[in-house]
Amino acid sequence: MTAIPAAITALDAHMRHGHQQILDALAAHQVAVADYPTQLPAARANHASAARAYPMQGILKYHGLSDWAQRIAFLPSISVNSDAASTLTLVEFVPELNDDDIWIGSGPAQGRERDRVVQTLDALRVMAGVTWRAVVRSRNTFRTAVEGKGLGSSASGSAALAVAGIAALFGPDMIANQRFVSCVARLLAGSGCRAAVGGIALWVSHPGLRHAESFAVRLDDPALFADVSLLTVPMASRIGLKTEQAHVDAPHSSLFAGWMATRSDEIVDAIAATRRGDWQVLGRMSEIDSMRLHGITMSGGDDYKIIGWEPENILLFRMCNELRAQGIPVYCSTDTGPTAVFMLAKAHEEAVVAAIQAILPNHDVIRGKIAGPATLVDVAEAKALLGMA
Repeated sequence: MTAIPAAITALDAHMRHGHQQILDALAAHQVAVADYPTQLPAARANHASAARAYPMQGILKYHGLSDWAQRIAFLPSISVNSDAASTLTLVEFVPELNDDDIWIGSGPAQGRERDRVVQTLDALRVMAGVTWRAVVRSRNTFRTAVEGKGLGSSASGSAALAVAGIAALFGPDMIANQRFVSCVARLLAGSGCRAAVGGIALWVSHPGLRHAESFAVRLDDPALFADVSLLTVPMASRIGLKTEQAHVDAPHSSLFAGWMATRSDEIVDAIAATRRGDWQVLGRMSEIDSMRLHGITMSGGDDYKIIGWEPENILLFRMCNELRAQGIPVYCSTDTGPTAVFMLAKAHEEAVVAAIQAILPNHDVIRGKIAGPATLVDVAEAKALLGMA
């Protein structure tokens, strides 16, 4: 557990009541929530599995972890998966190994990056009752030369690791239980739980929840969002922004408690909007919560303030105001970093791309759509793509 500011502790009863409201809303809208498994299959050694997952963009966002070991967030959140990028990960548990053999990208994982992967592997080993070390190979694929900060690649990496690791150790049938998968995916990056289930996804969370109670569930009917476009403008952080530092600072902002207090009602409204296919309500939520997220992030530190936006972000938010005044509904969203994601109808894609390029002629605009859940990939195909063949 981490130190919880007093203003947040005072909201405990309110958050618990809101948690039940959210569960009731899921039931009312017939969103199925799987039972967490009470028994797991016997562990398998020397079975490689590979998975691909997609990054997410926050709609109702989050910052701050009430439990860093379990990565339990202070408040529930909703995001949308995007096919602007993906992560491919292969996992194999090998009893003969003396240590985990983890490569991310073109070289061995080190430091905090490695530690976060090992934490997920350790959790799987405890569940299986084994000590086998693992081979892990992972690579991000971006449809742009610039990865950008705030694209959600840690979420896709976490989801791909969870799916590949579960399938390797317990068999592919266990992937069907998305509650279990999302709980494991949460352990590397909290948002990974939402990336694991795909689409427009809810992460149920508040301080005090147990591991099996903090899970993600997919909310959308894909057919209702078939005409929605997601445009991604990757931008690097000029300050070298680290999301984990923002998680530390944000709960100390005087704005944070108010953010928590309104969250359950907003989640219930977002569930209803998603179930009826109202993407414009979700777009409005994502835009205003982008501004709240950055206000909270900027006001949480003492001597050093985390200012995660770049000057270009102001231009893009203003552009959306101008386009809406012209009758083009489009909404801009940012997570911790400056990378911007726009939600709009496909019919307006050309006009919005032209508007972005007029403001930022030297930036890429990635055209995409809502992506699905993390899925298994043929091992031979994955090995070839990962340079293991």
